[in-house]
Amino acid sequence: MDVDPDPQQAPSVRSGTQPAVRSGTQPAARSGTQPSKAAPEAQAGDEDHPGDSLPDDLDVSAYVGQYTFPDIRRRRGPGLLYLGLATGCFALWATHQGSGHVLVNQGFLVVAVALLLVGWYHLATAWPLSVRDTEALVAAAAAVGFPVGHASAQLGWRGLRSRPTWRILLYSSEEPPTRRGIVLVDGVDGEVLAQFSEDNPEDWSQYD
Repeated sequence: MDVDPDPQQAPSVRSGTQPAVRSGTQPAARSGTQPSKAAPEAQAGDEDHPGDSLPDDLDVSAYVGQYTFPDIRRRRGPGLLYLGLATGCFALWATHQGSGHVLVNQGFLVVAVALLLVGWYHLATAWPLSVRDTEALVAAAAAVGFPVGHASAQLGWRGLRSRPTWRILLYSSEEPPTRRGIVLVDGVDGEVLAQFSEDNPEDWSQYD
């Protein structure tokens, strides 16, 4: 049986492995230099696309001073735009009927009606935010009937026309507070819509 290797072939085997090792290291050295050349291109791409960002009037972190909620009457702008587009689509449909006008069809009428409804809804929900958060806090403090300490205001909407409504959460002025309440204040005329107060069930003894 031929089990033992031929000693004379051993040097050829070792010499055959050396070029493989050297040739294998050369591509690794060349491939290692590629990321360094591509890195500036990647950084330049990141600078061109910084990502999404909030509008200036909604970015609370960049605002110094008392925060003012955006007025809901801004909905009138998109509403008028939709009504203008609806008028244009309807005018094209009305003046370009017949077999000679192949680019204008009944779809223009459907789009005009849809844009008309959307524009009307924007105008119908463009309530003026006449009552600000500080005024709503004053009205809520008067409604609950106890001295107010900590309080917070949240702006919400109610009804199909999205009428603005302030939700005011209040705590009494004791430390820890013994009473708490919630008050709903209309954001248009300042009317107190509902209020509820109770003894504070929260256990704040761990903060003493």
